[in-house]
Parts: sequence; C-alpha cells; structure tokens
Amino acid sequence: MTTVAEQLVRRLKERGVRFVFGVPSGSWLYYMEAMRKEGLEFVLVSNEASAGFMADVTARLTGIPGVCYGTVGPGASNLSTGVVNALLDRSPVLALSSEPPEKMIGRTVQMAIDQQAFFRPITKLTTRLTAERIDQILAQALRVATAEAPGPVHIGLPEDLGSRSIPDAPSSFFAPSWPRMASINPADEALLSTMERVFQGSRRPLIALGLSAVRAKAGALVAQIAEKHGIPVVLTPMAKGMLVEDHPWYAGVLFHALSDRVAETNRQADLVVSVGYDPVEFNFEDWMPEVPLLHLDTVEADIDRTVYREVYDIVGDITASLKRLAAATPIASGWDKAALIQRKTAMFKAMEPPPGSFGPRAALAILRELLPADGIMACDVGAHTHLIGQMWKTPAPGLQLMTNGCSSMGFGVPAAMAAKLCHPERKVACVTGDGSFLMMAGEMAVARRRKLSVVFVVLADESLDLIRLKQDRKDFPRYRTELHHEPCPTAKYVFGVPVIRADDAAQYRAALVEAFKAEGPVIVEAHIDASEYDDLIQRKHK
Repeated sequence: MTTVAEQLVRRLKERGVRFVFGVPSGSWLYYMEAMRKEGLEFVLVSNEASAGFMADVTARLTGIPGVCYGTVGPGASNLSTGVVNALLDRSPVLALSSEPPEKMIGRTVQMAIDQQAFFRPITKLTTRLTAERIDQILAQALRVATAEAPGPVHIGLPEDLGSRSIPDAPSSFFAPSWPRMASINPADEALLSTMERVFQGSRRPLIALGLSAVRAKAGALVAQIAEKHGIPVVLTPMAKGMLVEDHPWYAGVLFHALSDRVAETNRQADLVVSVGYDPVEFNFEDWMPEVPLLHLDTVEADIDRTVYREVYDIVGDITASLKRLAAATPIASGWDKAALIQRKTAMFKAMEPPPGSFGPRAALAILRELLPADGIMACDVGAHTHLIGQMWKTPAPGLQLMTNGCSSMGFGVPAAMAAKLCHPERKVACVTGDGSFLMMAGEMAVARRRKLSVVFVVLADESLDLIRLKQDRKDFPRYRTELHHEPCPTAKYVFGVPVIRADDAAQYRAALVEAFKAEGPVIVEAHIDASEYDDLIQRKHK
C-alpha cells in the first residue's frame, strides 16, 4: 500500500518536476514527507505569491510545468497572484491548494472559501483530487496546462486525503511534453496559398514577432525570411532574444522606451505579418497601421475587424507557415535598409548613458557589460522595464525574464531566484525598483537560506516613477507616489543579505564586480537619477 501523497509526489517526479514552491500547512506535511523521501525539493518561500512566480519561471526555463502550493483560504489567495501571472504570461503551472474535506464542503469552516470558484476565472481548469483518480486527474491537468495557449491548472487537495492509503499503482503514468507546438497541424492549403498571394503583393511588409513564436522556436525562420525578402522585424517585449539586436533587419521593441522611433517603421508598412503575436502584451489596435494583416498563429487574431477589414488568419503550425514564406520567391522589397539601420542605430545611441551620469541607462549599461552573455537577468515591473525592453541586449530567449502579459509588481525577485535554482551554473541578476522590492523583501531570507548567488540590483529613486510619469503627462499634481518622505538610510543587511550602496557609476561598477564574486546573494542599492525616464518613455504610437 501507498498513500495519496506518496502517489502524487511520485507521479510529479516521474514527469520531471524538481521543485515545488510554497508555504506549508498541517495537511501538507504528508506531501512534504513524501517529497523528502522521493528527493523532490520543497522550496519554502516567504510569500505564496512568490511560489506562483517561481513555478511560472521554472516552466519557462526547463520546459517542465512548474508546481506551487498554498494552504486553505489565505494561502490560496496569496498564491493567486502568481497563478494569474502564469495565466497571462502563458506558462504551464500546477497550482495545488489544501481544501476542506468533502464532508465539510458548504459548511462554515475556519479559513475556508470556495476555492474551486475562486480559481475558476484565473486558471484553464480547476478540479479536486480523489484517491481513486490520482493518475487520471494529474494527467488531465498536465494536458490542459500544456495545451495552447498554456497556463495554470488548479488542483484542490482535500485536507484528509494525503494520508489515505491506496493500492500501489504501476508506473505507467504518461503526460504530454511541453511546448506542444509540434503536434499542431499545418494551416489548410487554401489558407497557405492566400498567405503567399497577399505576401507577394506587398512591397513593405513588417513582421511582428510575439510571445507564441517563442514557444514555436521560430526565431531562425523569421531571420531567414527577413533576410531573403528584405523585411524589418519588430518584437513584443516577451519575444526578446528571438532576433538579436544587431541583426540588420531588427527594428525594435513595440511600446517600450523610444517607441516613437519604432513607430516610424510601423507607419511605413503596407502589410503586417504577425508571427505568434499574442495581444495579451499589446493589442494590435494600439500600434498597427490600418493595413492588411497576415496572422500566423495557432488561434485567430484578436483584433477589431470593423477597423481592420482585411485580416487573414493563417491558423495552424506556425513553423509550417513560416517555411512557406521562407521558400517563396523574394518580393520586390520597398524598404530602405540603410534608413532602417540608421534609425535603429540612432535609437540605441539615445539609450546610451550621458558621460558622467548615473541614471537607469548607466545602471543597465554597466550591468549588461558585466553580466556574461549567457547570464540571466530577471526584471520587475516599473519605469525601468520600458528601458530594458528596448536597450537590453538579449542573445537568446530565456536570458531576459519579464512579465508583460500580467505585469505584476514583485515578479523580478522570485523570478531571479527560480532562474538560479534551474541554472545554478550561470550568473543571475535581478533588476527591480524600490517599490517592487518592498513587496518581496522577505524573499531575501529565502535567497540567503538557500545560498543563491543572485545579484539584486535595486534602482532606488524613492518613488513609483512610472505612475509619477503618468501623473505628469496628465498634468495631475504628484500625489502619493513617493515611497519615503525623506531619504531612507541604507541598511547593511536585509534578512542577512549584504547591501552595497552606490551613488555614482564608479561605485556601482565596483559594487557589481564585488557582488558577482560573492558566494550567496547580494543587494546593490543604486541611487539613480530617475529624471531620464521622462524623455525616454513615450506615449502609445501608431
């Protein structure tokens, strides 16, 4: 005989799961003990939201669905922030939570809420585990989580279930691999022929590369098409790394810093070819000129068709559609390649820090110089994110981690910790604002306890600068965006993690060099001049 907890943990391990993130409860102890015996690591975090973020990032970096846990009521509600992130950033995650026993469902119970109802709108599926159907329920959860578009599934664990004895089951458990793009059929031949006809009829097509293209591993094909046909490529922020910034047809990132420069290219297009474009990052209407759209994806385009009347949904395997364009006769491109390169060069030049300055540009430029090419940088949400989206050189997908579908403050710190757990051999850094750091400062105790060598760069400007900037743009008085009424003294340690303060570029460089040599986490508190954001972060541009 075995227990429900042992069976569930064994199946997770068979699937390749290495970590489960969360905060324990009494009923969870049976699962923790099973993990201890099986060698599946339970990572104790300070806040369940971090558990969800870490499960999300683990899935992105390993290709294996992430797993997180929260207890009844408040544990589950804390966990939900990370679960929402996985939903809107398209990551397959299993969110486990304790629930009252079956006989107490509908009764008044301490801490308890209807967690099936609670998780339903923020997951692809929510269900409850039973002793009789462990394998069936887990296999269904993994299939749903990894199916396009991937996302979280919630499994409720009745509190009296983990210790229950059940017969041993044979190890025949099977679950699909992820990503599952390869299992999607090509688009119909009629659609592919239409795609070729529309494409061949254009002279200035523009490729817009999105989040789903990352899962399709479409970067090499897109580069081939751009080079053969002479087409510029713009990216959404979460597609960074799919085309390197020094590629001659790279034209920039939509909607981040200096987006007005990128919009100069957008406006010249007579056709947009969207490749795996997921509007969860930015709606088409917010940037796309009113021209025909070829939408290469696994789902139809979410676009206002009363405005955009010529939309061609090439629904099917993304790479199969791209191969047809790669094999097509080169178009007579009307793009001025030299002008595009000049525009991009000028844009990157504008992102260079002025001599002697110590603003966000200098902080990011020096970090990019010192972080190895294969190092991983996780960033939080804030004004600095807009600069990172445009100026951070990203050699490959997965080397720059951000949330742009959900855009939850607090993401950066746990994301960097998860990256270090998944890739302990690599250098890992986190860039966060002081506002976001305040949300996740407790995770420093986790980083120290697990001796995670992560460099946490806190851009300290003592304000919620992105909101302050929006207030300024609306001619509103600045109100309640300051984090301190007077300068806050620098601590020597945060939950045992050493802090190095930097007030200028030279101090900052020295602090990073020291931090990257350390064995264990280090916080670099960079007191920057935030006024640079005002001219670099633009309004929406079409």
